[in-house]
Amino acid sequence: MLRRALVALMVVACLGSPALAKEIVFAVDATYPPMEMLDANKQIVGFCPDIVRAIGKAAGFTPVLKNTAWDGIFAGLAAGKYDAVASSVSITEERKQAMDFSDPYFEVQQGVITAKGAKITSIEDLKGKTIASQMGTTGYFVAKTIDGAQAKSYDEIGLAVEDLYNGRLDAVIADSPVASDYALQHPQYSKKLTLAFTIASDKPEYLGIAVKKGNKEILQLINEGLKKIKENGEYDAIYAKWFKKNN
Repeated sequence: MLRRALVALMVVACLGSPALAKEIVFAVDATYPPMEMLDANKQIVGFCPDIVRAIGKAAGFTPVLKNTAWDGIFAGLAAGKYDAVASSVSITEERKQAMDFSDPYFEVQQGVITAKGAKITSIEDLKGKTIASQMGTTGYFVAKTIDGAQAKSYDEIGLAVEDLYNGRLDAVIADSPVASDYALQHPQYSKKLTLAFTIASDKPEYLGIAVKKGNKEILQLINEGLKKIKENGEYDAIYAKWFKKNN
């Protein structure tokens, strides 16, 4: 009887394992707190990694998160080094020409970090200033459109914030949750820096998970999982975990 029971359990396990055993590799630039970052044990954590893991559980696949530098993250996707990019990627028309996107998982604005007392409260006040952001991000694209401003790009947003803290820049532009985290939550930077304002956009800016152009199988799995966690309340729980301090 014991042997039969063990055999039955093995059969059930084998029948249920294929979907759960399927691995999908996600590239993550873990330098963008609280969206994606490394903890004290060098593990990838943050809002998006939690969302990805929840999606995997809901859709029946195993997500593997791979820390990847931002400057080559899209080239790596095109080359097949990983299956998807889950790293606060804004869905833009230009990017949609080169890759496919999941359904949106987060709406974002651009936040402007300045030194306290800098008297910068609008785009007009940034004219003629030295502004920085992470290379290839919508924050950097915004900085380049400001009349008379000198736009500087950095490999990581934290390096830009460090230079702002040390007086080498007038402002840093980043996704609003990231700008808020550095300016209001960071134990060191919050003493000297502030979130001056957010930039109003003509149309909403959404983050999505990018996949290689034409990879419908991976895209469908991600969208199925995302839909499930939005419906069952898990998305809301993850959102509250990471952003309740800013509400």
